Amino acid sequence: MICCKRVHEPPAAEDGWRVLVDRLWPRGIRRDALVLDEWLPEAAPSTELRRAFAHDPQRFAAFRQGYLSELAGHPEHWWMLLGRAGRQRVTLLYAARDTEHNNARVLADFLEDELERQQPASSPVCYLDVKPEDAGGQR
Repeated sequence: MICCKRVHEPPAAEDGWRVLVDRLWPRGIRRDALVLDEWLPEAAPSTELRRAFAHDPQRFAAFRQGYLSELAGHPEHWWMLLGRAGRQRVTLLYAARDTEHNNARVLADFLEDELERQQPASSPVCYLDVKPEDAGGQR
C-alpha cells in the first residue's frame, strides 16, 4: 500500500517506510527533525517541470502528464519504491500545502498502476467442456 503525507504531519506507526519524494529539502525543517527512512530527490519531478507547475491547480493536468513521462523514462528512480511497496506500506512525504495537487499523489498513482501491472495474470479460460464441433474444430 502506498500513502501520501505532508512532512509537517506527525509520524505514525502505521506510516511504514517513510520516504521524502521532493527534489528540495522542505523549508523550515531541520534534517535531524524529519522522521524518514530515505530521501529520493531523483524520484521527484524535474526542476523545469516543478517551476512550470508553480503549485497552480489549473496547471496540474499538464504537470501530471509531464511528470508521468519523466517517471516512465527513468524507472531507475522509482524501482526501489515499487519493490518496497510490494512488501510493506510506503508513505511518500511531500512539503506542498496542497494535499491533492502535488508530485507525491502523481507518484503514488503511478506506483499503484505499476504494482497492478506486475501482478500475475489470471489463469487462462478452460475450454475442457467444449466439444470440437462447438468450437469449430475437428478431432
